[in-house]
This record gives sequence, structure tokens and C-alpha cells, in this order.
Amino acid sequence: MELLSEIWQTTQRNKLRTSLTGFAVAWGIFMLIVLLGAGNGLINAQQANSDDYVDNSMMVFGGMTSKAYDGLKEGRDVQLDNNDLKTTQTRFTQNIEKAGGILYEGGATITYGENYVSSSLRGVYPIDAEINKTKLVAGRFINEIDIRDRRKVLIIPENQARELIPHNPRALLGQTVKVGQMAFTVIGIEQEDKSRMSTDVHMPFTTVQAIYNRGDKMRRIVFTFHGLETEQENEDFEKRYRATINRQHRAAPDDEDAIWIWNRFTQAMQMAQGMNIIRTALWIIGLFTLLSGIVGVSNIMLITVRERTREFGIRKAIGASPASILRIIITESIVVTGFFGYIGMLLGIGANLYMDATLGSKPIETGLFTATVFVDPTVSLGTCFGVTLVLIIAGTIAGLMPALKAAKIRPIEALRAE
Repeated sequence: MELLSEIWQTTQRNKLRTSLTGFAVAWGIFMLIVLLGAGNGLINAQQANSDDYVDNSMMVFGGMTSKAYDGLKEGRDVQLDNNDLKTTQTRFTQNIEKAGGILYEGGATITYGENYVSSSLRGVYPIDAEINKTKLVAGRFINEIDIRDRRKVLIIPENQARELIPHNPRALLGQTVKVGQMAFTVIGIEQEDKSRMSTDVHMPFTTVQAIYNRGDKMRRIVFTFHGLETEQENEDFEKRYRATINRQHRAAPDDEDAIWIWNRFTQAMQMAQGMNIIRTALWIIGLFTLLSGIVGVSNIMLITVRERTREFGIRKAIGASPASILRIIITESIVVTGFFGYIGMLLGIGANLYMDATLGSKPIETGLFTATVFVDPTVSLGTCFGVTLVLIIAGTIAGLMPALKAAKIRPIEALRAE
């Protein structure tokens, strides 16, 4: 207690210097925690968006040839077809788990009684629900029997079901609606997703293909895969797959424009790398800010030792040991750093909680969809206490050099100091 009382008296005699040093320490901790919290909020928001689909999936689009091949000029359109889907399902079973096609038909009017909505039809396979993590509030998704028998069934978004039956949209399940002049049975109601604002009505792929005379053509091929863990393995697979599909359309095997492949797995890997870079940059900026606090502690300890040189000389002259002087200076460094560091930590946690209560829970309306910029913009308590502990240790080390200098000074030299 006597030691703490002495430290308190010392800080009271030097209020301005102690306050400025304390501010530097608290500001360093505060900014580091706020920066990490904001970075985590942005990263969590991106991860939440990517969670809308499975990572181990690819989507294939038809493109336009960019090279002359097999006697044909470049610039030909490549349209994916049933043969491409069959090849996908049978030739790459070592890696591909499930595959399906996607087909669109726009400008459809869906009618129920006197109410109607305008929508787009999306012909899909059952795998589509797995890839896009489709959530239903009622009913079921399309199954293999629907595909095989070309059933006239559909899954309608909840927001459109609300337009058809305003008072009880889920009552539309099992009802017959008209799509144009054809009758379809509603087998599922998709949960409303404000981040997408989808107006697509899902139907069996084969039904859309047959009703709208699309022959064997399709818009996209989608599939899930396994056994491709690195970017190089994914790149090698894409080359093999592209070469196979390109040959079926008499396109150069290495023509990357003939078909486009969207690999969500490698996209997720690249995004993770980008997020790690952002996280590292935030840590670096925060640590440099924290360093200013450490420098401040070191400066105040140097000045303190210089101002108290005569005092230390007198202490040593009346029998004080170098260890006791060392203990006084080190303890003062720990107390100042720890106290103001703790204040900075509490303010940083408070700022993160404020961000979470405002930006973290307030979606942004774009007119077409709703997006959340921040998701849980906070830092774990372990990180907060860890950062504060690091600052205390660093502050102690910063005060160690002037402390050792003060402990070694001879009494006669100390008494001569001005």
C-alpha cells in the first residue's frame, strides 16, 4: 500500500504528463479493438453472404468461341445441352457428386382467382435446392419423379404467395394456379429472402424444357463435387472438364471463352485470403497505434527517472537497495499502463457493442434487395484482455531500461544532478 501511495503522489505531482501518457495508452487499445471489431463485422457479413450457397459447387455457362478450331471460325455461340449434362453426370464421377441443369423463361403471369403476379420461371433439378440452400416455409422442393414425369408443379416465393393470397399465403400450398393458360400445382412455398428479392418460380427442368419448346438446350449446368482441396487441383479439373465439353461443341479444348466456369470453392478460398489480408492489415495498423502508447510510457518513465534522480540518490545514500528503486519504477509503469489500458479496453468494447446495436442490426435497403453491412462487429473478450496484457508487458519492458539506469546510479552522482 505504501508503494501504491507513493505512485499516486508521483502521478498527482505530474498530472498533465500522466494524463497525456494515459491517453496514448488508452487510445492505442481503443483503436486496436475498434479496428478489429469493424474488420470482423465486414468479414462476418461477407461470410454470411457466401453461406447462401455451398462452397463445393460449380456453375457452367455457355459462351462464345474465341479461337478457330476444326475448320470453324471463332465467334460461334456455344449453347449447353442435355448431352453436356449427361457427360457431366457420367464422365466425371470421380469428383462430381450431383449435377443438374437450369433453364429460364421470363414474362410469365401466375394467376389464382382474381389475383395475379408477374414472374420468371426457373426450371431446375433437385440439386438446385442443395447448392443454393433453398429454404421452404411449407411443402417440398422438386424431386426426381417430378423431373422424370415432367410434372406441372411449382415452388413459389413467399412474397408472391402473399400477393395471391394476402391474408394467408401458406394456404396456397396444394392449390392449383395458372401459369399463362396452363394449370400447375403449388408443392412448395420458398422462404422470403430479402437479400435476394427473388421473383423466380421454380419448376421441374424437364417441364420448362418441354412446354416452352427448348429442345435439348439449357442455360446453365450446376454440380457439387468432392476431392478437390487445393487451387491447383481445381484448376486441373476445370481444364479437363472444359476440354471435354468444348470438344462436344467443336471448340478448341483450351478455349476458355467457349464455356465459363464459376467455381465457388476457389472463389471462397480467394475471399478467405482477401479477408486474412484485411485482418492482418488491421492488426498492423492497430499495433502501430498501440506502439504510440508504449512509446509514451517509455518517455514518461525516462522523464520520471531524470526528475527523481536526486531522490533516488538520497534513497541509496540512506541505504535503499537498487532492487527497491527498480521496483518503484517498474510498478509505476505497470500501474499507469494497466489502468489506462483497461479504460481503453472498456471504451473499445463499448464502441463495438454500439456498432453491433446500430450498423450490425440495421439492414440497408437498396430498392432491389436488403443487405447487412456489419454482422457481429465485435472482438472476443480473450482478444481484448490479451491485447491489454501485451500492452502492460510492453509498458513494463519500456520502463525497464530507465529503471535499470536509475538503480545503477551512484549516490554522489545523483546528488550532483540538477
